[in-house]
Amino acid sequence: MASETTTTAASDEPLKLALAMALLRSKLVNKTSETSHPPSDTSSSEALKWKRKAKERKQEILRLKQDLVEVEDGMHHEVFPGSASCKCYFFDNLGKMSPNEISGEGFDERFKDVLRRRFLRQVRLKERRKRRNDGSTQRLFLSDNKAEETEQLRASADFLVELCDTVRPDDGDFANWSHQAVDFILDTINNTLSKGKNIESVDGIVGSLSLHIVRKMCTTLQGNEAHHDARIHVQHLLRKLGSESCIGQRVILAVSQRICLLAENLLFLDPFESTFPEMHSNLYILIQLIEFLVSDYLISWSKTSGFATELFEEWVTSILHARKGLQLLESRCGLYILYMDRVTGLIAKLVGQAESLQRLNPNILQRLFC
Repeated sequence: MASETTTTAASDEPLKLALAMALLRSKLVNKTSETSHPPSDTSSSEALKWKRKAKERKQEILRLKQDLVEVEDGMHHEVFPGSASCKCYFFDNLGKMSPNEISGEGFDERFKDVLRRRFLRQVRLKERRKRRNDGSTQRLFLSDNKAEETEQLRASADFLVELCDTVRPDDGDFANWSHQAVDFILDTINNTLSKGKNIESVDGIVGSLSLHIVRKMCTTLQGNEAHHDARIHVQHLLRKLGSESCIGQRVILAVSQRICLLAENLLFLDPFESTFPEMHSNLYILIQLIEFLVSDYLISWSKTSGFATELFEEWVTSILHARKGLQLLESRCGLYILYMDRVTGLIAKLVGQAESLQRLNPNILQRLFC
């Protein structure tokens, strides 16, 4: 019996030893795991990670703020000095028919980019002053990434209209800013219409711009010795803007309606009135502008995909109506109807050369060719 007990105890020794080794190994593994991933160390590493991310975001915000300051107020990234001015002779060929070279083409693209950024800063400053005077806290942000093209177009159009209030033909700043405004407006309209977005907003801005500048052309700097030169410069602005069909056609419509109004007023006005010479001069400026726009752009307008035939029919009808009004003044001044006949004859000639324009309302074409 004693021998059996001794034998059983001896056989249990390896089992106990194995259990002890297993327990020891398990404790060692658990200890190693706890040492490598302690709860306190895990939470500490998470905190460090978020602190690092927060620091990176803060640095990024500071960099963006610095970039914004440089874009708004600095000249740090400009290729040319801040005193650089426009040297493209925008106002060459004033009052001349169909110049062979279009002013402003063919100069350095880097220079155009500099002028564009300077123009945006000038528009932004004007808007900021206007909003401050009106007591508005809303800020206009004119970015350079064309994300707010409609707002930029509206602000630029307002800037150009206000610029026409201070026309000085011998002022270099007027030439620079007006050229940059015209280029910017044309580029923005082309970009917006090519995307097919905000068409109604653009049409509203263009229509308002056309009416306002035509009105400025007829009223700017009255009584000043440089009045005639100032009106010729505003006329040239409209002529340049008219290279875009949606602007040019609306300008012709506004001008023809203005001619109708002037013809009616002149019919009942005493030639010895002090306002008569002014109205007489305005009439020639308006007729001449129609002639410039038609001769320069009508054929190219008709070849564009976005050519508005309804608008074309509307301003042709308005011109024919204006011609009828000027016929009543023939006994007073026969030159009015002679100049208007030259314009309608030019339109008829160009319509006959463009097949797309010959598919318009037959009644309007019949009146035009008669």
